[in-house]
Amino acid sequence: MRWNKFTLKILTEVEDVVISSLADAGVEGVEIEDKVPLSESDKQQMFVDILPDGPEDDGIAYLNFYLEEDADCDAILARVQEELDSLRMFMDIGEGTITRSQTEDKDWINNWKEYFHQFYVDDILIIPSWEELKEEDRDKMVIHIDPGTAFGTGMHETTQLCMRQLKKYVTPETELLDVGTGSGILSIVALKLGAKHAVGTDLDPCAITATKENLGANGIPEGAMDVMIGNIIDDKQVQDAVGYGKYDIVVANILAEVLLPLTPVIVNQLKPGGIYITSGIIDEKETTVVEAVRAAGLELVEVTRQNDWVSVTARKLRV
Repeated sequence: MRWNKFTLKILTEVEDVVISSLADAGVEGVEIEDKVPLSESDKQQMFVDILPDGPEDDGIAYLNFYLEEDADCDAILARVQEELDSLRMFMDIGEGTITRSQTEDKDWINNWKEYFHQFYVDDILIIPSWEELKEEDRDKMVIHIDPGTAFGTGMHETTQLCMRQLKKYVTPETELLDVGTGSGILSIVALKLGAKHAVGTDLDPCAITATKENLGANGIPEGAMDVMIGNIIDDKQVQDAVGYGKYDIVVANILAEVLLPLTPVIVNQLKPGGIYITSGIIDEKETTVVEAVRAAGLELVEVTRQNDWVSVTARKLRV
């Protein structure tokens, strides 16, 4: 099925007001295109360590909305125009022109299947739900992960670096804390390696759903992992819920900029002698993270690399 695509050109400063007016006119769901720079909060929730320079903000936004081919587009557009005319009486919305085109209906989620196939990280096989396990792989460690809205399929170098470190340090007694758990893949790897229990934290509510689905797909028993939403860096309630001095391993595959404030906090969650595995670090930030680890009183154990990415592993000193 084809969809009618409408693009409304306005000023960026009135995006929210215009979107609300579009909803009043019967438009559900709007796609925003503008050149507004990302905020620091936006950057921290993106898995990009060095963002490319974007174009200069020109104050213009394009709002795209879609109507089914058989919808009464003329009637909806008439209501949209009425809403825009009303807004113009109180504020400058910019050009306010609407252009029309058509677009194909795409199943974006299932389109992942074209690009995501089973692969190995050393001797660990990562496989999506739509692919069959080959007979020769039945004796391997298999991790079932489907691409979704939460980060972590195992394809990124930083995830693979963390997986290799977990293989070195996980024991049957390991209590694991996974900060920025995403899809839960690192906790699932640790639990498959024999870890006793895992706790995951994340800022994204999608991580809760994704992790629970992936735990089920991997046959992880209920209660083996707890997941919670919140920022462990500055939320005392999350810190208390996670607990203090109880983790043999803390793994944080995030961003260098997030690791800097996280590291002095996470020392409190580690047991004496506990291992701190970090990644999400572009090679240019290696020294900065190593210095932060040492400043927090941790002992540097190892730095590992894959392409342009780095993992820093440290240990909490015993007193």
